[in-house]
Amino acid sequence: MDAIKSGADVFFVLMGAVMVLAMHSGFAFLEVGTVRRKNQVNALVKILVDLSMSTVVYFFIGYSVAYGVNFLYSAKDLVGGSGEGFAFAASGYDLVKFFFLMTFAAAIPAIISGGIAERAKFWPQLIATAVIVGIVYPTFEGMVWGSKFDFQGWMEASFGAGFHDFAGSIVVHAVGGWLALGAVVMLGARMGRYKADGTMVGIPSSNIPFLALGSWILCVGWFGFNVMSAQGLEGVSGLVAMNSLMAMVGGVLAALVAGRNDPGFVHNGALAGLVAVCAGSDIMHPIGALLTGAIAGALFVWGFIQCQKNWKVDDVLGVWPLHGMCGLWGGIAAGIFGLETLGGLGGVTFVAQLVGSLIGIAFAGIAGFIVYGALKAALGIRLTQEEEFQGADLSIHSVGAYPEEDVRG
Repeated sequence: MDAIKSGADVFFVLMGAVMVLAMHSGFAFLEVGTVRRKNQVNALVKILVDLSMSTVVYFFIGYSVAYGVNFLYSAKDLVGGSGEGFAFAASGYDLVKFFFLMTFAAAIPAIISGGIAERAKFWPQLIATAVIVGIVYPTFEGMVWGSKFDFQGWMEASFGAGFHDFAGSIVVHAVGGWLALGAVVMLGARMGRYKADGTMVGIPSSNIPFLALGSWILCVGWFGFNVMSAQGLEGVSGLVAMNSLMAMVGGVLAALVAGRNDPGFVHNGALAGLVAVCAGSDIMHPIGALLTGAIAGALFVWGFIQCQKNWKVDDVLGVWPLHGMCGLWGGIAAGIFGLETLGGLGGVTFVAQLVGSLIGIAFAGIAGFIVYGALKAALGIRLTQEEEFQGADLSIHSVGAYPEEDVRG
């Protein structure tokens, strides 16, 4: 029975890892559909290469930073060995747990990619990925989901409860979004985005069907992201699935109204709702999740418009409002709709959620400006004007998304 249980847990977490891995194709197509045709290949390559770099760096450095565990043992030890006293769980459970958490870590550069699209250099961004996934992200991950710096003990002693972030509204999404803010500000706006008087110039999405496909892939994979965060069959809960669904549709409907039927807002509204519900998806009542998602959908529309038109923050996919702002809201919302008085399961306090969320975004925001500021000073992080005008596809990869058109004539 123990062997069956351990095997079932391995399979459960593995399926979650595969579903979140599939989400990276969603990140890719969401970016491909949003950027101009001359930058579509770059979007696809960035996501895949960032995933690969993230895997290697998280394996050798990041996972150890977060949890104090490394994999420099024999394969026999890694699958639990054949005797007593081995550090690793049977059937390679710790390996699929790494796989699952690695896909979370790799989501950070995938989030950032959408914000810096169309004008970022390739290799400096890959260096940023290594630093962020190897050191920055796992430091905060270990504080919340591990025992690093006794952060959770301090939170509980100070605010009556630990900081609750079941599936990463703050740890993954807000951290990714606020890191991206530093990158976007350091890069500056795309050529031609604003006139001399500050008036915004519209740059339409290149392919709405690809944008929608990316959103749909992310939505489906998100149920692995949230439900499988239980990391074992004993902890799985249908409440997480229901709350994820309710938050998703709440985000869609709110963005539909606030965004006046704009398809980009509608499809990103679904993601806004899912970002926000991650933290409290295991403790909210479904109505609370619906409200959390609806507020997030409207918040995304408002934040995106403010960034682009008024604040002149040229965040191409709106990753700061989507992941940064909605992630922050999600961390706080867990301390509202997770309370027993509002139909939740309890175990949280509003103050703990507020403080923990603010610490997370402050950590990520400062780190983003440090990492990208250092790279800007040392290597430069932006394409030349000529390269940007030509497009990242030809400038970096020497091939466009539609090669026949490049040789036509």
